Amino acid sequence: MPTYHRETWVDAPLSEVWEFHSRVEGLTALTPGFMDLDIERVVGPDGEQDPEVLEAGARIGMSLGPLGSVGRQSWTSVITEREYDPEAGRAYFRDTMEDGPFPHWEHTHRFYENEEGETLVSDRVEYRLPGGPLGEALAPLSGPVGFAPMFRFRHRETKRLLEG
Repeated sequence: MPTYHRETWVDAPLSEVWEFHSRVEGLTALTPGFMDLDIERVVGPDGEQDPEVLEAGARIGMSLGPLGSVGRQSWTSVITEREYDPEAGRAYFRDTMEDGPFPHWEHTHRFYENEEGETLVSDRVEYRLPGGPLGEALAPLSGPVGFAPMFRFRHRETKRLLEG
């Protein structure tokens, strides 16, 4: 299965990086404007509407209209795992696409704090492109052409917003 991976050091403590990524506002701040993201609903694992923190079991319903495309893509993402261990200096959460354009999408966000108080932000996406054999043939291009600009933006924005 194809994967995309990107890492960036952020000069901010794990606690701040974790808190930022634990809220839907973090998602909206890190999505480039050209994706035209619209968060339509957020439901916590207990059914709470618009929870402050995205805990395991939370569902995010959104739509995207990349580059002003005519048809918007609906996407439902579920936080499937979440762990914060400040004593060990690490944390992670995983979201999967429950409904959307990809036959498979699993995004693991990992965070590691070093002794200097910097945090490594690591994104790893396992995915399968739509289109069957054609999607499989295009998969080698999806990282550099499709995902790299998006994640480059996300990591630059994380640094800008958290390093001040």
